[in-house]
Amino acid sequence: MIIVGEKINTSRTRIAAAVENQDSHFIGQIAIQQAQAGAHFIDVNAGTFLERESECLRWLVETVQNAVDLPLCLDSPSPQALTEAMKVHRGEPMINSISLETERLEALLPVVAGQPCHIVALCMAQTSMPSTVAERVEVGSQLIKHLTERGVPLERIYVDPLIQPVSVDTQMGGAALGAIQRIMAEFPGVNTICGLSNISFGLPVRRLINRNFLVLCMAHGLSAAILDPTDKQLMAALLSADMLLGNDEYCEKYIEAYQQGLITDR
Repeated sequence: MIIVGEKINTSRTRIAAAVENQDSHFIGQIAIQQAQAGAHFIDVNAGTFLERESECLRWLVETVQNAVDLPLCLDSPSPQALTEAMKVHRGEPMINSISLETERLEALLPVVAGQPCHIVALCMAQTSMPSTVAERVEVGSQLIKHLTERGVPLERIYVDPLIQPVSVDTQMGGAALGAIQRIMAEFPGVNTICGLSNISFGLPVRRLINRNFLVLCMAHGLSAAILDPTDKQLMAALLSADMLLGNDEYCEKYIEAYQQGLITDR
C-alpha cells in the first residue's frame, strides 16, 4: 500500500502562513513527521496562492526535499505550476493530476510522457463529474489509453475514481468502491489511488469514516491513498487490513510498526 502524506497543503491555515513567510523549518518538520509515520510520497500543494502558485510550489519542492529523502506528489491543476515544480524535483515525482479536461490533458500529456514520473489519472471528464461506477470506469479507461499510447507504463498510472462526499449523496462510497474494483480487474498492472478524506466532508467524527472507508477501498483493490499518516488509528487500520489481505508476509510490517510505536488502538 503506497501512502502519500497529505498535510503540506496551503488550504490549511498554518501551512499557508509558513509558505507566505518561507518558514522552511516548520514545513520541514511537517514533512519529517509524515516520513517517520510511514509516508512513501509527500504531497505538496500551493493552490491557494493562485498567481504565485508556480513560485510557491517550487519553493515547497526544494524545502521538503531538503528535509526528507522522499519523492513528492506535486499536487496542482495547473500544467504550468507542475512543469516548473518538476524542474527542481529530485528523482521521480508523482504528478497529481491529469484528467480528460481538454486543456489539462493536452498540456500535461507531453510533460508526463517526457520524463519518468508517476501520474494520477483523475476520473474527471470535460463536461461533468462522474456519478456512477460505469462513468468512472469509462473516464479511467480513456485516460489509461491516452497515457499508454504516449509510452507511460501501466504501473506508473494511478487512477483516481474521484471520491465525493457521502454527505451529498450516500451512493458515492459504493460508486467509488465499484470503480476501484473494476479498474483493477480490467487493467492488470495499473494502480488506483484516492484522496481519502473527501469521503467524509461535512460529517462529524470524520476520522472514523475515513478509517472504515480506507479498509473498504483496500478490500476492493486500492493500491495507494492520499491521507494523514500521522493519524495513528488510521495507520493501524491500514497496516492491519494490509496484513489481513495477504500483503504482509509473516506479518512483518505490522509487527515492526507495533514495535516502533506506530500502531495503537487508542
